[in-house]
Amino acid sequence: MTVFGKPLTGTPTAIPGLVEFDLPVHGDARGWFKENWQREKMTAAGLADFGPVQNNISFNDAAGTTRGIHAEPWDKFVSVATGRIFAAWVDLREGPSFGAVHTAELDPSKAVFVPRGVGNSYQTLEPDTAYTYLVNDHWSPTASYSFLNLADETAAIAWPIPLTDAEISDKDRAHPRLSDVAPVPPRKTLVLGANGQLGRALRNLYGDAPHIEYATRTDLDLASPDLPTARRWRDYDTIVNAAAHTAVDQAETPEGRAQAWAANVAGVTALARIATEHGLTLVHVSSDYVFDGTATTPYREDAPLSPLGVYGQTKAAGDQIAATVPRHYIVRTSWVIGDGKNFVTTMASLAERGIDPAVVDDQTGRLTFTDDIAAGIRHLLTTRPAYGVYNLTGTGAPTTWADIARRVYALTGHDPNRVTPVSTDAYYATATGPVAPRPRNSVLDLTRIQATGYTPADADTRLTAYLESR
Repeated sequence: MTVFGKPLTGTPTAIPGLVEFDLPVHGDARGWFKENWQREKMTAAGLADFGPVQNNISFNDAAGTTRGIHAEPWDKFVSVATGRIFAAWVDLREGPSFGAVHTAELDPSKAVFVPRGVGNSYQTLEPDTAYTYLVNDHWSPTASYSFLNLADETAAIAWPIPLTDAEISDKDRAHPRLSDVAPVPPRKTLVLGANGQLGRALRNLYGDAPHIEYATRTDLDLASPDLPTARRWRDYDTIVNAAAHTAVDQAETPEGRAQAWAANVAGVTALARIATEHGLTLVHVSSDYVFDGTATTPYREDAPLSPLGVYGQTKAAGDQIAATVPRHYIVRTSWVIGDGKNFVTTMASLAERGIDPAVVDDQTGRLTFTDDIAAGIRHLLTTRPAYGVYNLTGTGAPTTWADIARRVYALTGHDPNRVTPVSTDAYYATATGPVAPRPRNSVLDLTRIQATGYTPADADTRLTAYLESR
């Protein structure tokens, strides 16, 4: 990508995420012109589209005017319209780079992207200097701000004009030293469905980290018209949607159908709007039920969707909506087992009570334990591979439900031959209530998630450990 015949490139600095840009300036006898911010060219040069919503200009009469060091809960794109400045940045974010310093001299040909939580300051080197900056949120009295003293000895910024001779506000002179600054925490992650099997696994994984919030339907109503203002969404980075209507058979009833569409489609739509508007990452959990199960090979992420029942239809619709969010991870899984009632605990209970079940033997897939899904989600959010759909199930040889039932009986010390294999059609024929159609092949291809460096655990190994921990 070129601007006025010159490439536009970003240069990383010692502060992670702080990037310098050379802005080609086109001049003639009349003066000069530059593109201070051009979304397409900046993103092509590697800068994320940070979604500016406001443009500010600070005009400074005299050389030596010094402002900062201020860290706000938003990103900035700073530059100079007229004059020249000495700029200094100090990383005030929580983490190993806390206290890192970078300085640079800026004139109209330079610009710098300043990530949220990095303290920003400057000193004018010429009179009549106009300093400009784009920000991606509006100022708010309820937002969290952090400040550092311009004369902090640890940062030891070498100001060209001594601070004793500079024009500085009383507030900026009174800011605390680095040792007294509370590090700026990362943006928050909101986990929805906190009481569900996956929600509990995510809570076990992340614990009570201060930047992780957990919410149930009671805490946050996705159907509420007040949802857009229910949180200060700019303080968040990620929403993990672990909430869903998962009563597959009940979804075939009129009441269940409405509930499934409300949770799995309307709820996802509300989240997608918020994530898109505020530049958040949306993690959405999908299902093998989006396929009809007729494929003879494992399903890849790009396989056409063809759900059989209402539940699968709502999950497929939810996937399509989640995919419209610029920053999204759709985690597609199958045969989920976690804390609470599930197929494995049901089979173990039947074995212990002396009941010999009939279990279908023509549906094939892999068990997926919620601990592995939670770990996979954290991996995606930590490593940030390309956005899109990622299959995530247990590894190992695919099995049938009858195979798993027999394995549960054997691992709990019971005769696996007590499990009678039956076809899906025969099982449906004996059902007394609504039964949703299910895919016969639920095996998902794991190549893409494994290419990111994450390989889920072997399903049978997880099953053994799960039963031993009961």
